[in-house]
Amino acid sequence: MAELIDLKETKERVLLFAVSLGENDDTEKSLDELEELVKTAGAMTVGRVIQNREKIHPATYLGKGKIDEVKELLWEYEATGVVCDDELSPVQLRNLEDMLETKVMDRTMVILDIFAGRARTREGKVQVELAQLKYRAARLVGLRNSLSRLGGGIGTRGPGEKKLEMDRRLIHERISQLKGELKEVECHRQVQRRQRERAHTKAAAIVGYTNAGKSTLLNYLTDAGILAEDKLFATLDPTTRNVTLPGGQNILLTDTVGFIRKLPHHLIEAFKSTLEEARYCDIILHVVDCSNPQMDIQMHTVYETLKQLEVTDKILVTVFNKTDKLEGEVILKDLSADYQVKMSAKTGQGADELLETLENILRNDRIYLEKVYGYGDAGKIQSIRKYGELLAEEYQEDGIFVKAYVPAELYGQLV
Repeated sequence: MAELIDLKETKERVLLFAVSLGENDDTEKSLDELEELVKTAGAMTVGRVIQNREKIHPATYLGKGKIDEVKELLWEYEATGVVCDDELSPVQLRNLEDMLETKVMDRTMVILDIFAGRARTREGKVQVELAQLKYRAARLVGLRNSLSRLGGGIGTRGPGEKKLEMDRRLIHERISQLKGELKEVECHRQVQRRQRERAHTKAAAIVGYTNAGKSTLLNYLTDAGILAEDKLFATLDPTTRNVTLPGGQNILLTDTVGFIRKLPHHLIEAFKSTLEEARYCDIILHVVDCSNPQMDIQMHTVYETLKQLEVTDKILVTVFNKTDKLEGEVILKDLSADYQVKMSAKTGQGADELLETLENILRNDRIYLEKVYGYGDAGKIQSIRKYGELLAEEYQEDGIFVKAYVPAELYGQLV
């Protein structure tokens, strides 16, 4: 009987490596996160190497001795490639490929690969392809070598993969084309924002570290039906949903791309149109996984990324999520936040407090109105009902007595 041939795709086995520049850096924890990223990308980590150095080697990232050690480990663990925890320069990438004689990847390549696999909408795919091409344009030589040798795995996925064999001119032409498409998306978003302003609707952007529970929160509050998995970057495409607060006021909630340490610059550039929702919203909902031991570092990363995006002077609500996973008494505090809420988006515990907080924020931005309207002015009451918060409505002989909170920009038309 003929022997069956297993045609299953071989899982990539990779070695992780990084440079530690001092005793107090968190290289080990950063590699833990890289291992999680590699797993999400579909590969298996078989070992890790950390070199203590005063500074990163400009030509090879690691020192000569450490590169020899990595080469031995590659053979010992039967690894099919290596992944660096930092973004490698084109020179470092090329030299490491030549010296290690294997596929060399970096953190940026892994993140781009995950994004390529997760993009579902046209906008998401365009953004990922743009980020991939910008990254690869400067690294064509090194990547060509690794692709011709291995032809698969991390870094060969998604809309940008076939563009690798093009020359630089064609790549830059494609980049210009993609930028044009994103410009159209940006114009569309601006139209939506203007419509929102005309409707006097406030908006909140949900931001946070990847896997903090942003999509789960949006699903719980709006039944949005977004994919919410316990994975890094489970959702990529932004979703906006309307929420009616207990007092009848409406607010728009937009889920955004998760942040991560060392988020590639190309990715921030490409996803600017999506992330700009955070710039133009009225409220930032910062979702934090309070069960994660790295909570403080993750919060710092989010604030640094928001600073990069020039998101400042916003009302900030920190939502300490996953309280159902906490064991014992944990002090939760965010000195950067205007408001803080503890909740579990999975069980819904604390959701009422969050909705009340949002309602109070909206109310603080409105003017209290107490007035009797003649029966001929009933249309104004309809505007209050639509754009404001109607607290009381009483029909009297001389007209309709109303108590309400109304948007400041509408107040002049109603008095």
